[in-house]
Amino acid sequence: MTANAHPGPVGLTVKGAVAYIEVQRASRHNAIDVETAKAYLECCREVDNNDSVRAVVLCGQGASFGVGGDLTEFKLDAPRSARKIIGPLHQAVSILVSLDAPVIAKVRGNVAGGSMSLVLACDLAMASANTKFNFAYTNLGTSADLGGSWHLPHIVGLRSAMQIALLNEAIDAERARELGIVNKVVPEDELDAEVERLAQRLASGPTKAMGRMKRQLRQALSNGLHGQLNAEAISFVEGAKTKDFQEAVDAILGKRTPRFVGA
Repeated sequence: MTANAHPGPVGLTVKGAVAYIEVQRASRHNAIDVETAKAYLECCREVDNNDSVRAVVLCGQGASFGVGGDLTEFKLDAPRSARKIIGPLHQAVSILVSLDAPVIAKVRGNVAGGSMSLVLACDLAMASANTKFNFAYTNLGTSADLGGSWHLPHIVGLRSAMQIALLNEAIDAERARELGIVNKVVPEDELDAEVERLAQRLASGPTKAMGRMKRQLRQALSNGLHGQLNAEAISFVEGAKTKDFQEAVDAILGKRTPRFVGA
């Protein structure tokens, strides 16, 4: 286990093949200020450069995942502060969605604004039963960031996205599951263990293949069928060159469980 390399507003811990990126501002409900945004990007870059990481968990310290931007940053020069927060976080989201390693959101408590957009950007999300979501942007007289306006309609559909984004009604955990915002809801006292099990399962899988699958599914949102068929053919052939593909073939033919190495 690698100790927390970032004792500031965002912590990065690597345990085995799983990286944990945690916003550490529990006293501010994990609201994101300029320094937090910069630290988040730094952690994402470190994960991207660490070939041993095969799964990533995003989480927040304390009782809430996060409430979006720290409004105290916007008291003086709001446009300047917005640019200084959004710039690093948009780079961070771009890194997270391009990782081969699956990214899991571990969600509890209040989740609003940019923090909700981070959850939407993850590959999978698990929430405790006490979780409450609120897109919240128009309540602040602004619009979405961190890819929220792209991910939300793709996940829940345009009509539901309009309702969520324009009315800013609280969404409880079970409704979030029904909408596809999270994959699973568990009791609060089981969340940490359930996410750990999921992360370890993914980290023991064929990481490069998962990365190709993630990219295929995202490409499918804009590709036509013929374009997707071409992309699949190229990706499958590339996958057939990997150690994990050969291991899977040998294991299946040998009637044993494959032992993937993520390469």
